[in-house]
Amino acid sequence: MQYTTLGGTGLTVSRICLGCMSYGNPMWRPWVLDEQAAQPFFRSAIEHGINFFDTADMYSLGMSEEVTGRALRSMGNLEEIVLATKVFWPMNDAPNMRGLSRKHIVQACEASLRRLGVGTIDLYQIHRFDASTPIDETLAALQLLVQQGKVRYLGASSGYAWQLMQALSISERNGWARFVSMQPQYNLLYREEEREMIPLCREMGLGVIPWSPIARGVLARPGEKRKGTTTRSDNDPHADRLYANADWEIVDVVERIANARGVSMAQIALAWLLSKRDVTAPIVGATKPNHLGDAIAALDIVLSAEEIEALEAPYTPKPVMF
Repeated sequence: MQYTTLGGTGLTVSRICLGCMSYGNPMWRPWVLDEQAAQPFFRSAIEHGINFFDTADMYSLGMSEEVTGRALRSMGNLEEIVLATKVFWPMNDAPNMRGLSRKHIVQACEASLRRLGVGTIDLYQIHRFDASTPIDETLAALQLLVQQGKVRYLGASSGYAWQLMQALSISERNGWARFVSMQPQYNLLYREEEREMIPLCREMGLGVIPWSPIARGVLARPGEKRKGTTTRSDNDPHADRLYANADWEIVDVVERIANARGVSMAQIALAWLLSKRDVTAPIVGATKPNHLGDAIAALDIVLSAEEIEALEAPYTPKPVMF
């Protein structure tokens, strides 16, 4: 395993982060694995040296945190592990059960701590920015959690660059703990974050931990399988919105390079992300053994300048999608 630090912090994380959205309650999403089925993936991740795990309170409406917490407490050493979770999306339809108000943030953090079974969350992230709550209120609530020792580091996930810069500025002016990482959508089929968000993260010293690194599996699907569907693509309300109009020319290049190297398409897509100097660790979801294997193998693939140029050349700008 390869390791790096998260942005400008001294926090050491593996260059692959295991995304835990896939583990919890299949009743929430049909492609989610239950606790028993999820255990081999946590065990394999730890055996391969992965120490970075990302979940969220809304994944399986809390059960992902429960499954993740139990697995890591029983299989790993929490002093070595970096455990990340997120807050924002609704946990139910009742008032104050969503968003980034002080009330919801504090209550949600305490609930996440209980579900995870830990005393402190290593990286607590806002899952989105909240237009209904003043950013000062959100940041003050996050600072309170840091002061109370419930949270060690703060991060954000998906938003406009101006929103992140505003948050960083307010935190700096008030002497509050600031965001140390950004979790954006970033892959060969969606590179809009290269315009402003990633350069901002570089300038301000934030780690970049991309979600959907293989575009919900699109970048891992060879030509003969592209007309088929998967359980997730059939049951994911965001799949068509994000990748319905995929640049199949890019996918063709991924397949060609993968075939020439004798590796999987997923390995090439991940190797491209890992080649980016600003990327700390792609968040990899794994529901089959080869998913995690591909991520580990991608660490050893060094793409040539010609291969990178071929992968990037067909890209056309997309609407911003969070």
